[in-house]
Amino acid sequence: MTRTAHQSFDPGLLIIPAFALLILLFVIPLAWFFVGVFAEEEGVSAVMHRFIDVLSAPGIVNALITTNWISAMVTALTLVIGYPIAYYLANNTGWRFALVLFCIIVPYFTSVIVRTYSWMVLLGRNGTINQALLSLGVIDAPLPLLYNKMGVLIGMTYVLLPYMVLTLYATMRGIDSNLVRAAYGLGASPVYTFRKVYFPLSLHGVVSGSLIVFILAIGFFITPALMGGPSDVMIAMLIERAVEITLDWTSAAIMSVALLAMTLVLYVIYYRVTDVRRMMGA
Repeated sequence: MTRTAHQSFDPGLLIIPAFALLILLFVIPLAWFFVGVFAEEEGVSAVMHRFIDVLSAPGIVNALITTNWISAMVTALTLVIGYPIAYYLANNTGWRFALVLFCIIVPYFTSVIVRTYSWMVLLGRNGTINQALLSLGVIDAPLPLLYNKMGVLIGMTYVLLPYMVLTLYATMRGIDSNLVRAAYGLGASPVYTFRKVYFPLSLHGVVSGSLIVFILAIGFFITPALMGGPSDVMIAMLIERAVEITLDWTSAAIMSVALLAMTLVLYVIYYRVTDVRRMMGA
């Protein structure tokens, strides 16, 4: 009796509480917000005209361009920095592996605000980096490392780097090392083996990690708000201003819909190109 009940149990039912929580805490409040805001407009045509007016405004267009540009740059930087780290983790063991993994995981669980303020201390005009360079005689005046795009890129890259490293590491752990050994056995050089064998096998992780970082970057608020300048306004910052300062809830809702649409499109692409079982080596 017990064995029969156990065999007939569908493991898929375990996902129901997660779906219920998602609907209760995300879908319903989001739908209520959008319906409540757009209900103030007179008809569907008025809503569409408002959409066009808001999304074609020069300030919002510039914010969308800035958001995508910064997100793309952050994605590229995390990939360039994170790929060697993930490669090292995937091909090493022992205390060195544990130390590098510790340095990746601990910041991952540290508050974004704490990490952002730490970088502000380091990059400020009188910060640690400028003071060190001045004392060494490398520069004659403090470098503008903060309140500009460079500061935003450094801060966001540092915050999002663990997502890229862990995604790449999961993919690289699933690569069969015998394929690399076979290439060496056939006389291939390390560079040729990496270029023709290892990197193509890790390309799945590169695409997945890049999509994850880009999706997270386009909705970033804290780091660009604290470390950016007047020309580094991202779409999430405009949404916050519309809600908190100008009280223009309709514009905030329209920008939120645009940001949500971008995120959903990227998520669909991520879902189509990512195979979690393959990343885990199954």
